[in-house]
Amino acid sequence: MADIAMVFHWGPQQMDAMDLAELMDWRERARERWELQHGARSKT
Repeated sequence: MADIAMVFHWGPQQMDAMDLAELMDWRERARERWELQHGARSKT
């Protein structure tokens, strides 16, 4: 949930109503947006 809050600037109230599947979907969107804006870091 921290990823979603950081990328989309959403608070707990916006995320509280979402079920787990929806949260996981938004988490993936947040990850993708972060990589587009900041570049993917290589895993070493």
